[in-house]
Amino acid sequence: MAGGGGGGGGGGSKADEFQPFPVKDQLPGIDFCVSSSPPWPEAIILGFQHYLVMLGTTVIIPSMLVPLMGGGDVEKAEVINNLLFVSGINTLSQTLFGTRLPVVMRGSYSFIIPAVSIATSNRFKQYTDPHQRFKESMRTLQGAIIMASLFNMIIGFFGFWRIFGRFLNPLAAVPLVTLTGLGLYALGFPRLAKCIEVGLPALIILVVLSQYIPHMLQSKRGIFDRLAVLFTVAIVWGYAEVLTLAGAYDDKPSNTQISCRTDRAGLLKAAPWIRVPYPFQYGSPRFNAGDAFAMMAASFVAIVESTGTFFAASRYGSATPKPPSVLSRGIGWQVRDSAMCTFIIYSPENAGLLGLTRNGSRKVVQISAGFMLFFSILGKFGAVLASIPLPIVAALYCVLFAYVAAAGLSFLQFCNLNSFRSKFILGFSLFMGLSVAQYFNQYQLNSGHGPLNTKSTSFNNIIQVIFTSPATVATIVAYFLDCTHSLGHSATRRDSGRHWWAKFRYFERDTRSEEFYSLPWNLNRFFPSF
Repeated sequence: MAGGGGGGGGGGSKADEFQPFPVKDQLPGIDFCVSSSPPWPEAIILGFQHYLVMLGTTVIIPSMLVPLMGGGDVEKAEVINNLLFVSGINTLSQTLFGTRLPVVMRGSYSFIIPAVSIATSNRFKQYTDPHQRFKESMRTLQGAIIMASLFNMIIGFFGFWRIFGRFLNPLAAVPLVTLTGLGLYALGFPRLAKCIEVGLPALIILVVLSQYIPHMLQSKRGIFDRLAVLFTVAIVWGYAEVLTLAGAYDDKPSNTQISCRTDRAGLLKAAPWIRVPYPFQYGSPRFNAGDAFAMMAASFVAIVESTGTFFAASRYGSATPKPPSVLSRGIGWQVRDSAMCTFIIYSPENAGLLGLTRNGSRKVVQISAGFMLFFSILGKFGAVLASIPLPIVAALYCVLFAYVAAAGLSFLQFCNLNSFRSKFILGFSLFMGLSVAQYFNQYQLNSGHGPLNTKSTSFNNIIQVIFTSPATVATIVAYFLDCTHSLGHSATRRDSGRHWWAKFRYFERDTRSEEFYSLPWNLNRFFPSF
């Protein structure tokens, strides 16, 4: 794409200065790509950092759901440990047998709507004992998750998502990946501002350590940019502890104390010293068709958002675009551990951390899975880290989700931005993704239910869970328009960037696919990718 300027000497050199930046299949400037590894000491520290980043969502989701089900701090600690344990197992299985990208698994916000619907259902009001109501709610939730897991496996392993990948062009991938990051804006500054004196310093310190200090030191192996998250959490967590011990929040409202204090999580006292999570610990699952279909809709949203995370992780891992067969294989391995009653998705914040650290090593993420398993069993140690004030976590999200959004915008290099077709599809899909999701969320907040309020709660939940996801709405709009708008025009294929990804449509067409995505231990002989 770089043009050669005519003429010689200084004239040619000057002409080259105004050439567009060349298109790159793989992101340059990454210190360690997917298939390479840093030294063991650095890999262990970076793996712990990945664990720390995924911990925020792992604590937030049970803290929202467990009280609605009748559970207390003990039950919340159990669910957090279950979620950590399953996240560790699924992170290992995904990096070994799925896409083989450096993606971390964690709890998914897309399942909150059907889970809240189950937790607040009238069918559980007959149980006066809160613990019994919690167990019955978890059994029903478990049955719905089992059905959603089967849906996920069918979509992935039977190749349906491979068909989607075959027709996904860079033009449609831009809103998909961009809104996988931007669509989570509510988890950033709005939550940071719940304790501004803790959250804002964390955000400033993270930006200074990761962006300014490395350039000031002019070091090729900067410790500050790679470990900026660890330094930020340690500094601000200590500062928050000082504020707590000094009594700065003693007379503050309850919500402020919950957000700011370091001793209000209730997990350290409730968590056991040692506990090994096991399947069906709440009893045999209960199945309900309406709950199952609502959970399947949440699973579809999780599939879309996971696809966006895959693209961001492959970009920051300096890998080539994934062949559709590898994408579908990864979705098939995105199996919620239904026996443990958990629901997981690929973590976009950890994909953003790959960009922040410029380290896309698969081994680092596998080490982080080891930390998940370790702290899920040794509950007291995990509870200490889980008590980090959530405004600190929100400050991390402000930077990490921004990196995911930037990965999506980077795919614009493959598209013709001088095409009015491209401008319309990009602008319209991005706008509708944000606008439709905002409408559904605001309607729910104001009226207590979504715009669609029929007698079927499960149908209402299906519509609500799909249209409150900015990434899902934007992907549906962009994918449909890209596949139907101006198909007969000769320039459409090039405007969408399809020609750049043509050699990655099939596994064997580019030799680099073998390096990044082939299965270990020669398993490709038995499970070939097409």
